Amino acid sequence: MQRVIRAIARLPEPMQLALTGGPTVIDGQRMDGPSQLLNQLVVKSFGPLEGMTPASARERMGRLRGANPPLEVPRVEDRTIPTRAGRVAVRAYHPEGAHAGARPGLVWYHGGGWVLGTLEGHDHVCSCLAARADAVVVSVDYRLAPEHRFPAAADDAEDAFRWIGAHAAELGIDPDRVAVGGDSAGGNLAAVVAQRLARTGGPTPRHQLLVYPVTDLTRETGSYALFAEGFLLSRPAMRWFIDHYVPDAARRADPDVSPLLAEGLAGQPPAHVVIAGFDPLRDEGLAYAARLREAGVAVEVASYPSTFHGFFSTGFALPVGDEAVTRAARALRAAL
Repeated sequence: MQRVIRAIARLPEPMQLALTGGPTVIDGQRMDGPSQLLNQLVVKSFGPLEGMTPASARERMGRLRGANPPLEVPRVEDRTIPTRAGRVAVRAYHPEGAHAGARPGLVWYHGGGWVLGTLEGHDHVCSCLAARADAVVVSVDYRLAPEHRFPAAADDAEDAFRWIGAHAAELGIDPDRVAVGGDSAGGNLAAVVAQRLARTGGPTPRHQLLVYPVTDLTRETGSYALFAEGFLLSRPAMRWFIDHYVPDAARRADPDVSPLLAEGLAGQPPAHVVIAGFDPLRDEGLAYAARLREAGVAVEVASYPSTFHGFFSTGFALPVGDEAVTRAARALRAAL
């Protein structure tokens, strides 16, 4: 699949748009040719998520992903770490070359709607962030719903951050220079961890990298209606994810579920927030960035209006994805 994606990404843009029925323009945004072709290919190949069981969706995602592109780091280290509920796997990506002293670190939570996603599925993007930020990236294999509903993922995410901070030396990380980050549901967990640690007086992240984060599970913003169907992430798919993760609607207003609803955000770490234009989560990501700014937090919004939810992990094929990862890595370097 990835070989096909890379091949079609090299086609001239007019041909890409012709193959997909012409340009897609919504809300004043025009999708670029490579993004449009890749989005349509993945949507048609995967099928409607909401008609699947979690097990079948995971199996299909694994088949579609295929072999990972080459990693940008020379060394990857797997281990399991203790949490309040048992143990979880983590994977550390170590950049190339000698370094004077410990490197900064990034604790990363993968996307997948709290239901899907694996360490392997985010190997490439984690290795790119590690290499380009010259930081050790530690990816966390938190428990998934519906087998483990809220607060399992949030608890694992917090426990992993605390453990990594306490054992930073083992990983070659400077404990005073650790960031938190993630994409989509992982961006939600990163924001939740930053808020939890601020409330409890834990080791505070120096920076947060929030890639099209889910921030409010209680309502649908305007971008849900604009991009309801025909994209990698759809409105029905989001409802499917949310129902599996937090089936009790009354619990969705908890800030540990919906970080946008937290009463106060003063003192949160500086943030780099990545926004995709064609994304049901676009508006709530922008709303969270705005609330952070209102609270006096330094925020950089990196907006990519010509592409879709999920693009950050497709830098091996989409130029816009590679650009976003490089920019995020640059922000990490500057912050840490």
